[in-house]
Amino acid sequence: MRRLLTFAGAFLSVLFATLAFALPSWAGSPHFVGTPTFTVSGSTLTVHAKEAGLGNETQIVALLSGTASCINGGGNHPKAVNKTSFSTSSTKPVQNGMADYTLLATATFSPSCSPPMTVQFTSATLTDTTNNLSVTLIP
Repeated sequence: MRRLLTFAGAFLSVLFATLAFALPSWAGSPHFVGTPTFTVSGSTLTVHAKEAGLGNETQIVALLSGTASCINGGGNHPKAVNKTSFSTSSTKPVQNGMADYTLLATATFSPSCSPPMTVQFTSATLTDTTNNLSVTLIP
């Protein structure tokens, strides 16, 4: 009986230690590494971001969304309809709990926003929909 209790106690100790050290590897603490950066070229907004603390995930879904306006040479909206929403999403791979990615979104207007008018991005938000993590790029 004593051997059985000793064996059971040792087994439970090993099981507890295994679970205690294994659980932290399942949990993540998703966050952006630094602030995501963005550039604008014509009617295209390009965002570069890096996330860490993603745990054992193999991929995330990143969403870039916002609004853009078509501005004339005087700095005004020539028509009320020259404002548009944009949105793009992409599945990004995760390696070693990190994701390093770039997203591009193009604002399209009808009628087109052609020179001398220019596109001005008035809001932009990057969201990791997998982890409900979001950052405002352009307020």
